[in-house]
Amino acid sequence: MVAFGKLNGNINDKTLPGQQVINIGLLLIIVALLAAMITGFTGIDNTLLFWVLFGISALYGVLFVMPIGGADMPVVISLLNSFTGVAAACGGFLYSNPVMLTGGILVGSAGTILTILMCKAMNRSLTNVIVGAFGGSSAAAGGAQVGGTYKEISMSDTAVLMAYSKRVVIVPGYGLAVAQAQHTCHELEKVLEEKGVELTYAIHPVAGRMPGHMNVLLAEADVPYEKLKEMEEINPEFAQTDVVLILGANDVVNPAAKSDPSSPIYGMPILEVENATHVIVNKRSMKPGYAGIENALFYQPKTSMLFGDAKKVLQDLVSELKSL
Repeated sequence: MVAFGKLNGNINDKTLPGQQVINIGLLLIIVALLAAMITGFTGIDNTLLFWVLFGISALYGVLFVMPIGGADMPVVISLLNSFTGVAAACGGFLYSNPVMLTGGILVGSAGTILTILMCKAMNRSLTNVIVGAFGGSSAAAGGAQVGGTYKEISMSDTAVLMAYSKRVVIVPGYGLAVAQAQHTCHELEKVLEEKGVELTYAIHPVAGRMPGHMNVLLAEADVPYEKLKEMEEINPEFAQTDVVLILGANDVVNPAAKSDPSSPIYGMPILEVENATHVIVNKRSMKPGYAGIENALFYQPKTSMLFGDAKKVLQDLVSELKSL
């Protein structure tokens, strides 16, 4: 529930003084209570111990997730998913149910592998994710001040620029998911390809709110899998790209991750869209992304802002392209 609230933007990151010590203390108490229930050396009724254990475990779960920064939440969701597998496996062992045991092992191991892969993609250790708590409300205090003047681009200019390009890359983000614009995005892809434009999608491993979020959305819209390119594959190709269209992505294209050692996201691999000839960013406003960090990319000379709901913007863009 806490993870859902944070993903939905209803709960901010909160860190208590001595948070790590408190969490370790609660974990040790949980282990001690489990040992007491199994061995029965305390002489206390197991029913009472169970409810005490339940309450402390619930408190530990809340305190475990609360300080995690926004940019780390996709990794934490994957980690929590692996925990559900472990719980199911324990249930299968308890009830002598081989199906539950096998399913729990598969879910737990798959979630653990995915968590490790995502940490590697973000250039961070799992311990750093859990303890570091970068992003969210604490992120605004870190990093250099970002500001300047941004420029907007009209719908007609965007259509002309994309129609006469040789190569276009679309970077999907959470804004695409919120607007449910994946089908309209696929329609834009088909219209551009009819005009002879080569179009691909750049997928960052932690784009969106959960692992594989963008892959699932685009697959739902029947976007061919070969058009989805992972970060390591697409980054060298940005230098030969005429236009990059960013749809609701923010932190995964923030150049501060490479250039600003004081930034909370410094060291996280990003999509290097700033190497393209033109960058068009579709957002609802100039507010920071989910990690709460300002993006210097939006103020670069080659970047133009196209404000509005992603689905409405893409629908208008498709109409403009068809009229050319």
